Amino acid sequence: MNRIVQMTVKRCLDVLIAGAGLLLFWPVFVLIAVCIKFSSRGPVFFLQERAGFRGQPFQILKFRTMVENADRIGTGLYVSQNDVRITRVGKILRRFSLDELPQLLHIVTGKMSLVGPRPGLPYHLERYTAEQARRLLMRPGLTGWSQVNGRNLLSWPARIEKDVWYVDNFSLWLDARILFRTFAVLISADGLYAPRERFFFSAQEDIPAPSRKDS
Repeated sequence: MNRIVQMTVKRCLDVLIAGAGLLLFWPVFVLIAVCIKFSSRGPVFFLQERAGFRGQPFQILKFRTMVENADRIGTGLYVSQNDVRITRVGKILRRFSLDELPQLLHIVTGKMSLVGPRPGLPYHLERYTAEQARRLLMRPGLTGWSQVNGRNLLSWPARIEKDVWYVDNFSLWLDARILFRTFAVLISADGLYAPRERFFFSAQEDIPAPSRKDS
């Protein structure tokens, strides 16, 4: 089966599985939304601009797991295991990646896929080499090769290297392997948090995120 046919089948499976997930889990959506709303101040959903397919920006959609305006407090975009900004409900959602469920909507609309490179922040694109930028040649995914091979324990260069490898070696069989291994990762929670704060990198050096403007 050639790559074009496999990509077409991949898209069809994305729509079918994500659509079925939305129908199946809508009661869970409602329950989570109620828990978030009544346990902490702020909106139910967390929206943030990310770089999608071929670098096109889109708004990531997750259940909020942190206090309101958390990106303006403490370490900003970077989250540690004992981060005081994570809410009680948020700890549970993060532990089982339930905060990602709203992304099923993005899969149905074609902004994301079940499997693919994780969507990065827009400023990351400025730091990519030509080789690293190839990770943008497939739709970002809920899970991916780097997610089942170290997750946040990997350095940024290692994550992107694995993303590029996935783009080059994509097959439906590989996607099936990744989805199967994702369940094991979710159960074990391996790599849920990085062992220390990690910034994006330029060559071999880490650099901080762009400074945030005070509101």
